[in-house]
Amino acid sequence: MPIIVDIDVMLARRKMSVGELAERVGITPANLAVLKNGRAKAVRLATLDALCAALDCQPGDLLRWEAEDAVRV
Repeated sequence: MPIIVDIDVMLARRKMSVGELAERVGITPANLAVLKNGRAKAVRLATLDALCAALDCQPGDLLRWEAEDAVRV
């Protein structure tokens, strides 16, 4: 999928665990893992808002577009 989710990058920058983020956002760690690993088909704007608030970041810090034909290393 050409949309890349960089939640793990922001978690590392904030020195926060997945469990702590899930608690702050109000979703289960399992649902956060689905989103974090790029397996989610959609994300609610309310969830994106809560993620940005908890991580003190912008949506573009969490989501980016990458062409499918781009070489992945």
